[in-house]
Amino acid sequence: MLMKQIIRDETGDVPGWVLITLMTAGLVVVIWSTAGPALQRIMNDSLNRVSSF
Repeated sequence: MLMKQIIRDETGDVPGWVLITLMTAGLVVVIWSTAGPALQRIMNDSLNRVSSF
């Protein structure tokens, strides 16, 4: 009977972890879409400066 209680408690937390994973993925997409062009510009500028030596 104790084993059934432990299994029931562990399976109830799965939706919470799924929600945390989806929210994290959403934050990554929002941050990447915002900062992506700036990071690309910085990378291109630095590569152009290095290649001009």
